[in-house]
Amino acid sequence: MESSSPESLSALGSQLPPAQLSDIKAQLDLVLLALEALVDLGSEAMLDAARQLNLAAFMGDRVSLWRLRQSNPWRQGQGRKKLDVNEAKALVLVSAHLAQQHQSTIRQAVSRLETLAAQGKPPHRVAILGDYLDRFSNLYQERMVEEPTIAMDDLTQLALKLLVDLIFYSQRQGARHLWVALLERSGGESDGND
Repeated sequence: MESSSPESLSALGSQLPPAQLSDIKAQLDLVLLALEALVDLGSEAMLDAARQLNLAAFMGDRVSLWRLRQSNPWRQGQGRKKLDVNEAKALVLVSAHLAQQHQSTIRQAVSRLETLAAQGKPPHRVAILGDYLDRFSNLYQERMVEEPTIAMDDLTQLALKLLVDLIFYSQRQGARHLWVALLERSGGESDGND
């Protein structure tokens, strides 16, 4: 099993510029949103994962978890808490742990998505994907600031991309994959060869 401390990801960026950390916060919250939508996770499951990983110092109760998630600059009412690098890494570890716990559901959803794509059919045709897309859309619209308003097709594409990404985060080195992806998407430590 992967080490479950933020320090285990220390070689992967310990000092990040504020703009990069801000983008990482937003991306992390979207990964958690995708997990919530797919497997109907709540804050208690996230807190249980934090306890299992000995990360309660970072998110020991619903209020501390809520504050970490509210640090996402895209969220309504954001700005209440500044997320530091170790808190971001703790959220990465929790996200990967939850993805591993629900790997079979993630695989099933992605398999159905691949089948429908090969047949040229829309993803809403299968219950697991239709339910996921509806929940993701509802959660996103409920929680995120819409400036400008995101088109439904763009929101669907975002949800599907996050679903496929969850496959990588559910694997053995999932936390490392997620952290590296966050750094690359935010313009950070990438060698350009990936």
